[in-house]
Amino acid sequence: MSLQPADIARIANLARLELLDAESDRLLQQLNAFFDIVTQIGQVDTRGVLPMAHPLDAMRETSPLTLRLRDDQVSEPNQRQANQRSAPAVENGLFLVPKVIE
Repeated sequence: MSLQPADIARIANLARLELLDAESDRLLQQLNAFFDIVTQIGQVDTRGVLPMAHPLDAMRETSPLTLRLRDDQVSEPNQRQANQRSAPAVENGLFLVPKVIE
């Protein structure tokens, strides 16, 4: 996949960004380099490799690994209403935002 300058302009418009020509060119090169890496990763033969739910799963097969995770505990009070007080529009505890994608 390779992006064109028109694609960068459209993405910038959707993101409400104003890019200079130099910034647009640099972004085009960076995104195309990223997509090249994704293409390379997609070409790797992964037949016979079991998917992992977590990167440490592979370590568990070779050595017993116990993760020392703390119990989930509430550490702060719920401040949703205070945080949403300055929002222009809220409904049922959710922020309402204008539609920006066509």
